[in-house]
Amino acid sequence: MANEASWKPTADLSDELGEDACRVLVGPWRSYGGRARFRGRVSTVRCYEDNSLVKRATLERGDGRVLLVDAAGSLHRALVGDMLGANLAKNGWAGVVVFGAVRDVAELARLDLGVVAVGACPRRSNQRGAGERDVPVSIRGVRVDPGAELVADEDGVVVIVGGEGGGAQQLGKL
Repeated sequence: MANEASWKPTADLSDELGEDACRVLVGPWRSYGGRARFRGRVSTVRCYEDNSLVKRATLERGDGRVLLVDAAGSLHRALVGDMLGANLAKNGWAGVVVFGAVRDVAELARLDLGVVAVGACPRRSNQRGAGERDVPVSIRGVRVDPGAELVADEDGVVVIVGGEGGGAQQLGKL
């Protein structure tokens, strides 16, 4: 994560990079983690009410990445809770964004980890091994590729799109 002195808020990134390079992931998002601001390269999981692949990802070295979980916005089952959150923090992930639900929110708030989700649900997920890992996902019509830069703060979640003169190259300058 960038240090606070060099941190650029999502609102400023949106203004400076424009809509072509800075794509807003529309929530509504709520912060549940101990870090309100985080950023990193994206690793994705696409799953529906089954966190088997999410759990596997939490056991990997994060190296400052952000795990983006596309659960199709489902609030019927939580895909990240205290144990998976603790794994992410311990293994060096900057944060997790769940387009779906989390649980154990009091414990997640104590972790040195960014946790953003659409909502919370006390019901645990299924464990059937379903889903896909490190594939492009679409959050409300915004495509996010693995390796893209994601930035989250109190104002929301944005993805910096690369390419010729794109935002990913400019982000290092901001």
